[in-house]
Amino acid sequence: MPNTLPRLVALTSVFLAAGSLAAPTCEVRSGPHPPAVVELYTSEGCSSCPPADRWLSTLKTADNVLALSFHVNYWNHLGWRDPFATTETTARQYRLKEALGGKHVYTPQVVLNGRDHRNWSGQRASNLGGLPPASAPALHLRRDGQVVTATIAAVPGTDAAGYWAVLQDGLVSKVTRGENAGEDLRHDHVVSLYQPVAPWAASQGGSARLILPAGSVQRVAFVVTNAALTQPLQALVLQCPA
Repeated sequence: MPNTLPRLVALTSVFLAAGSLAAPTCEVRSGPHPPAVVELYTSEGCSSCPPADRWLSTLKTADNVLALSFHVNYWNHLGWRDPFATTETTARQYRLKEALGGKHVYTPQVVLNGRDHRNWSGQRASNLGGLPPASAPALHLRRDGQVVTATIAAVPGTDAAGYWAVLQDGLVSKVTRGENAGEDLRHDHVVSLYQPVAPWAASQGGSARLILPAGSVQRVAFVVTNAALTQPLQALVLQCPA
């Protein structure tokens, strides 16, 4: 569908000084139209994955798309250990397999707005429709130093849940073994930290806090989902000034 959706509400930021040190504070609020949520399950040990990685890099948050690259670890036995794969991101793909009724997990797999999406190759961000506005709660993200808080508005319904995703761009690996031996692989939107949030009563709204890992954090996203963590309802990404 044509991408005529308004962009997210502009990011605002201020810097609050405490003595001689400045603690960065910034925040962002969801707009009237939630983004498309694109989850890519990939591995550096998979020879068919680099084209999908390159495609995901073409998707930008400014185009009302939240792109998430989940690296999985079940190809590590082929001779190359994916440095970005974790047990948590792998477990998420298995959870989705059960929800979608799949027989096997596979890579590269693209999941668009909670559904298996096999026709991703060559698609532009404008071809990816956003999440339904009617079921999307308003979402507010605020960062104070190394703490990010998500505030989720109340909406009709039963339970909701969600997850944090710390994202990294411009990562490069020189692969020396396995199916991609000799390749320099570049990745964007890599989920370097995936942290689920326990369900809450959707009709009462909810909140969640994340303490960011030490070091530079480029972007952090929060995705509101159904109670099973498999169907996204709303998503927002926060990028604070360096």
